[in-house]
Amino acid sequence: MQTLTPHVFWAQRHGDIYLRVEISDAKNLDISVQENVLRFRGQGHGAKGENEYEFSLEFLKPVKPEVKHKSTQRQVNIAVRKQGHCWWDRLTKQEKKPVFLAPDFDRWLDESDAEMELKEKEEKINKVSVESRIRKDPFLGLKKGYLFMYNLVQFLGFSWIFVNMTVRLFILGQDSFYDTFHTIADVMYFCQMLAIIEVINPALGLVKSGVIPAFIQVMGRNVILFVIFGSLEEMQNKPVVFFVFYLWSAIEIFRYPFYMLACIDTEWKMLTWLRYTIWMPLYPLGVLAEAVSVIQSIPIFDETKFLSIPLPAALGSSISFSYILRFYLLIMFLGLFFNFRYLFKQRRKRFRTKKRKPN
Repeated sequence: MQTLTPHVFWAQRHGDIYLRVEISDAKNLDISVQENVLRFRGQGHGAKGENEYEFSLEFLKPVKPEVKHKSTQRQVNIAVRKQGHCWWDRLTKQEKKPVFLAPDFDRWLDESDAEMELKEKEEKINKVSVESRIRKDPFLGLKKGYLFMYNLVQFLGFSWIFVNMTVRLFILGQDSFYDTFHTIADVMYFCQMLAIIEVINPALGLVKSGVIPAFIQVMGRNVILFVIFGSLEEMQNKPVVFFVFYLWSAIEIFRYPFYMLACIDTEWKMLTWLRYTIWMPLYPLGVLAEAVSVIQSIPIFDETKFLSIPLPAALGSSISFSYILRFYLLIMFLGLFFNFRYLFKQRRKRFRTKKRKPN
């Protein structure tokens, strides 16, 4: 049987060398390290078919004589420990790379990425160690069950709104715009009143999100729903109600199931991607629709004097509620800017990937 040289791929970490020998169904393996030289011999199916393959590599720096290897149906994986914890400029002592040797791009990291990987492993070990010393919360299961049920109810509510509005849009077309409030308002009232729990949960420490952001989001929506739409009959038949309700529900049908799965320590990658991506077009559009509803309501508040603030006779009759709404518009767009930047950073942090490139 002819003796040939197999294809060998390599990668490294600060303390280890990894070799991947492209021989399938390997047998009669003889792998050893002597005087800093790794010698490999074995039979199997390689680049030249079924043959006996062998090679040797003299390492750039000292390694430990112990060799770990694992043979699979497709390849032979070899791990060698370095004597010192350091990064090598190349694998072999000879400067010219052997023709059969190439980087293993599946495992390749540059030095900075390898340091980051090592740091993450250490942090994970430390986290496990700390968590093992922390007393487990006896009510953890009850809390997760409560949060799961809350998110499930909200998901079902907003799903009903979204599906109902979508079906009506396909059947009635633009005519569905004008009676959205009378058809959907009761369920939207329920969902938005229930959403006040999202302010209470972080205040009680049940979730890690901040109280202030949750308060701003929930109260901002409730101002639009209860004050702008609910108290002004003139606003209830306007098309803007459809767009506000539709954009709200389109965001929530991805947000709430994501939180539901988090309660049972489960993740669907597609749902995670949608939860951190769908808001990018929908959130600004939702704020824009809310702003349109506020702008359309200002003349109505001026004309009806509804919710106007009475003043002493010496100062005048009253201050129109529309002035508060104008200030609210400014706060709304400032909030859009800061929230968009914060959410974008969260998305980038969530999907941050490591660059992998050979030396």
